[in-house]
Amino acid sequence: MKWYREISSPERRTLWSCFAGWALDGIDTQLFSLVIPTLLVTWGIGKGQAGLIGGATLAAGALGGLLAGVLSDRIGRVRALQVTVLWFSLFTFLCAFAQNFDQLLALKTLQGLGFGGEWTAGSVLLSETINAKHRGKAMGIVQSAWGFGWGGAVLLYLAVFSFVSPQWAWRVLFAIGVVPALLVLYLRRNIAEPEREPAARKLDERGSFAILAGIFDRSVLRTTIVGGLIGLGAHGGYHAITTWLPTYLKTERHLSVLGTGGYLAVVIVAFIVGCFVSAWLQDRIGRRWNVILFAICCAVTVNVYVFLPVSNLTMLLLSFPLGLFSAGIPATLGALFNELYPQGVRGTGVGFCYNFGRVVSAVFPVLVGHMGSSMPLGSALGIDAGAAYGLVVVAALLLPETRGRRIASLPADAATATRG
Repeated sequence: MKWYREISSPERRTLWSCFAGWALDGIDTQLFSLVIPTLLVTWGIGKGQAGLIGGATLAAGALGGLLAGVLSDRIGRVRALQVTVLWFSLFTFLCAFAQNFDQLLALKTLQGLGFGGEWTAGSVLLSETINAKHRGKAMGIVQSAWGFGWGGAVLLYLAVFSFVSPQWAWRVLFAIGVVPALLVLYLRRNIAEPEREPAARKLDERGSFAILAGIFDRSVLRTTIVGGLIGLGAHGGYHAITTWLPTYLKTERHLSVLGTGGYLAVVIVAFIVGCFVSAWLQDRIGRRWNVILFAICCAVTVNVYVFLPVSNLTMLLLSFPLGLFSAGIPATLGALFNELYPQGVRGTGVGFCYNFGRVVSAVFPVLVGHMGSSMPLGSALGIDAGAAYGLVVVAALLLPETRGRRIASLPADAATATRG
């Protein structure tokens, strides 16, 4: 890859450090979904309780993403990344020693704070380190690390459950979650903190509240609103699909391939490929048009699923473009959001836009369920996904193109906006 040869050694080290952090984060997070069947039997908990743990982890992840953004603006990108990696590693490890449902719920919720924070801190660090003309490719490649982490979690699950009895195997898997903490040692020795500009340092001195208020300053307020809408639509469409599409295909189309390893493998590979395709495209056609392209493709693919006759084989084949297109949007958001904000509030802005959408997007799966009581579930899903990705398209059109943008310093009025 010519572009990779062009970047410096510090840029490469930062790229692969962020890649490793996100991949390890993916492993730790995906392990829970794999051990749910074991916990249902071993502890006798219900599916509702398992769902509560998953939901609490995601909600805490959204809060953690916002907090990590503020933290990275306050104490620096590298230190914030170290804190989040240590946090999710520690609480994943402690999950291995949970003795009942309440303890596991509390520990998984705390783990979620680090899980959400790691992406924010890492994306800001990488955006400020990588050359502008290669920023999109680097951010897209790092996003693909989640797919590699997902695949790694599956392999670990198969390996551990092959040699350890189920009642202990799930604990072993969580205990392995302490391994990412070793990444902190590498970060401390090999990754440099991006230089802070004077205006950014001035805002840092005013504290966390001033930094948080800074993203609502009139100089960046429009960016914060529109960026939040993009995050809302992107996450809303994704969660509507992942929540209801399997149910629709299984209960109304009576397809059996959903439960096979082949389907899971196709989805994971499609996610990774989608991130790489998005990484290549966004540095060529721009951030806005890349987001718009993938949003339209997602809406079209979902409606093909729900309105055309689909066999097991066709569904398996269609799962690849659907996974690819749904990965393309988040693979672009890291570069886009970072390039929209000045340095002093960049972490907070990125954390807000991405995680505001994660929290509020819960309305989309609920809406599908509500609409599905008065119309076919497939129709409800198609309409809902179309509305979510339509919101992404409209919001993206309201933003400037940021491809190749030199990351700007903090405007002077934003640094003083919260005085008095």
